Amino acid sequence: MGAFKEPHGGVLKELYLGESAADEEKLKARDYKSWDLTQRQLCDVELILNGAFSPIDGFLPRADYDSVLESMRLQSGILWPIPITLDVDATFADEIGEGDMIALRDREGVLVATMEVTDIWTPDKTHEAVSVFGTDDVNHPGVDYLMNYGNEVYLGGRLRGIEPPVHYDFKLLRDSPSELRGRFRKMGWRKVVAFQTRNPMHRAHQELTIRAAREHEADLLIHPVVGITRPGDIDPFTRVRCYELIAQKYPEQTTALSLLNLAMRMAGPREAVWHGIIRKNYGCTHFIVGRDHAGPAAPDGGAPYYGPYDAQELFAKHQDELDITMVPFQQLVYVEDKAQYLPVNETTPDMKIQTITGTEFRRRLSEGLEIPDWYSYPEIIEELSKVYPPRHKMGFTVFFTGLPSSGKSTIANALLVKLKENGTRPVTLLDGDIVRKNLSSELGFSKEHRDLNILRIGFVASEITKNGGIAICAPIAPYRVIRRKVREMVEAVGGFIEVHVSTPVEVCEKRDRKGLYAKARAGTLKGFTGIDDPYDEPENAEVVIDTVALTPDLAAHRVVVKLETMGFIR
Repeated sequence: MGAFKEPHGGVLKELYLGESAADEEKLKARDYKSWDLTQRQLCDVELILNGAFSPIDGFLPRADYDSVLESMRLQSGILWPIPITLDVDATFADEIGEGDMIALRDREGVLVATMEVTDIWTPDKTHEAVSVFGTDDVNHPGVDYLMNYGNEVYLGGRLRGIEPPVHYDFKLLRDSPSELRGRFRKMGWRKVVAFQTRNPMHRAHQELTIRAAREHEADLLIHPVVGITRPGDIDPFTRVRCYELIAQKYPEQTTALSLLNLAMRMAGPREAVWHGIIRKNYGCTHFIVGRDHAGPAAPDGGAPYYGPYDAQELFAKHQDELDITMVPFQQLVYVEDKAQYLPVNETTPDMKIQTITGTEFRRRLSEGLEIPDWYSYPEIIEELSKVYPPRHKMGFTVFFTGLPSSGKSTIANALLVKLKENGTRPVTLLDGDIVRKNLSSELGFSKEHRDLNILRIGFVASEITKNGGIAICAPIAPYRVIRRKVREMVEAVGGFIEVHVSTPVEVCEKRDRKGLYAKARAGTLKGFTGIDDPYDEPENAEVVIDTVALTPDLAAHRVVVKLETMGFIR
């Protein structure tokens, strides 16, 4: 199989206008309504415009969207498993109509593309979730994004590219499909095995990829995703530094490293097919599909979302049509008595097998424990140790939540003093009332404004945590969805400890010095948490405190003990 077969659908759809046409379109775009692209949308736009999503030439119209959900095909019949849609808020959607041109801009206002709107509709997101992800469980990161982060209205239409999104990092490692095909041609590569990853690579990954290339007498493309992966993944800057380090361990003439600015959906089997299509467009002839490809971890105590080899089975079903050869791999394990890696199905019961899971690896890093040489290279461990320092050196956030007058602020102030006394890191208290006065003074108490206030607190806490400090937050934070967003924001950069101050409402009401509960009972204060506005109790808080039985000092001490137990303080 040659490396220069036709792209998916027959034509590489490169949609950038020529210089003069782009200049003319820029002038016209001054009169268009502008939509500021989210990070995920910007990833999608880049891969639509450079041809990586061929034969897609824009955001899917309604008929294609419906067809993809039901049959994994566009209306034309071409295989396409993932809906690519432009989600906008209702306010923006109300300002435009079908046939209108809109300007798509990055976060700095730079015009990236224009789009003629052909379709406007409000999707059934539950149906989309079940069709694409096989579940509507919001613990699945793809479903969570769809339900809790995506906007409510979809737009479809063809794009006209003005200029590529700007990347200031790793410029020499970023290639469009046509550029990568050109590299393969220049190097004389005819068969190319692509390896997809969103994680750092260790020795098992190296062994897997070398085996795949040798078995198919092909060259190897390491093609990691650096767009959006899943919450909690290691940041792309650290990962790319690790990829550059491990690339030095491969034969130089038969291995290439290139970055893919893809926004992953974590859609398991459907995503595996999608990844294969994208690599075909980049000129690859073979694609490695491993165990649980693009599948998120199972929810706590729950069953996995996908079977370990579901992705391989779906890919194999469509392999002839895809015209890219799947290289299936089982999990590799280290066999100590042979001092080598083997696929798990090639091992025997008498062999001494060594494995370290990703969770165990991160635990060892966070606790400063030894990582064996058979698992990874020392220079990669050193790089990752910067991201996962021992917990007693890591920044973290203590996030109190509870009803009004439950005692959150009092305990938070007591904890502030105890952590300052400990003296290991700078400590900042983000009390609800203080934040309202200094950071959110223009906000009211509607649900939208409450959510925005908590997200602002979460953002500040994540910045403090990222820089090695301790943030203590003490808002009411009544809504579970927003608390989860804050957790995800903070856990991406450090530790997060949720403390539920579970004081009963009748006790809170007796303590209320401001008389707010009385006003809420009388109906003169609307939307008061615990009376006529709900409080979603945390389901998995790290600490639960009922202040009926504990003084503020003892309650704060319980939090300190938990922090010591978790290794955040000594």
